[in-house]
Amino acid sequence: MPDFELSCGLPPGPDFAELTALAEELGYQRMWIFDSAPLWEDPFVHLALAAERTSRIQLGTAVLVPDQRSVMAMASGIATLSRLSKGRFLACFGTGFTARLAVGQRPMTITALGEYVTALRLLLAGKTAVVDGKPVRMLHAAGLTAPHPIETPLWLSAFGPKGTALAGEVADGIIGPPHPELPTATIVSGTVLEPGEEPTSDRVREAIGPWRVVDWHNAYAAGGAKAVDALPGGKRWRDELEALGPEEEWHLSTFEGHVTHLAERDRALLEHIDLKMLVGDPARIQRQLAKMAGFGFREIIYTPTGPDVARELRSFAEAARIRATAQ
Repeated sequence: MPDFELSCGLPPGPDFAELTALAEELGYQRMWIFDSAPLWEDPFVHLALAAERTSRIQLGTAVLVPDQRSVMAMASGIATLSRLSKGRFLACFGTGFTARLAVGQRPMTITALGEYVTALRLLLAGKTAVVDGKPVRMLHAAGLTAPHPIETPLWLSAFGPKGTALAGEVADGIIGPPHPELPTATIVSGTVLEPGEEPTSDRVREAIGPWRVVDWHNAYAAGGAKAVDALPGGKRWRDELEALGPEEEWHLSTFEGHVTHLAERDRALLEHIDLKMLVGDPARIQRQLAKMAGFGFREIIYTPTGPDVARELRSFAEAARIRATAQ
């Protein structure tokens, strides 16, 4: 049976450090944190708190948005977390699909992402990079940050041929389709059923709904009315969103509750969501995780949602232990 590492991912918020400590206790390999300034609090602050609360679990970002921080500010933040976590930190970057669309901007280009990560790697190595046409370097005095080189792994989130090629050039790993050369992680949602519980129960829909309605959010953001109207319940969802305010503000509501909570207009979509993928008893979860590992994913990032995230973390970890026992 193919092997893999089971990690988890959560948004930055008041319970993040406590839930990271729970994830460490449950045996998760890594806790990944989301990053979107319009939606959540600052991930670096919560990662620092989590680093202080834990000793074993690895920490990562899924994913940092370069244009939310200058490359020098990013280098300083990574250096801080590398020191506080005693080398347990990994930084993954993306083009900022959700974070940028939520403020009315298109995602970064792959070229801009590559230039940013390349400059960042030079800075962390203690070398000089050129940023905005000027040479820059980390000038921290001895003892004020981790010594150079700061060897924090830098990953990319990439989902197309250009992104895959760029990852092979500048990254140490990837979140996306299995890469021919790099360790690859994938993000999943799901829930373990209680004994006798049906997959169609209200609890299941509430537990997995925030991630499963993302298809409607992304369709509207990327393709507009035509794209989302083509999905079941899409036109009704769009009509409710567009009734909230003027057209120039529709992007502000598209990602409301994105991957964490259900907006009222999202609830009508719950009858259309996938109730099969990673929803079932522990044995079914085991089989589906093993199948994903067989595709080439080295790390599976479980992203629990719903009213009881701690319950979701515990039950999913137990399902993974059943899988390990079966090997």
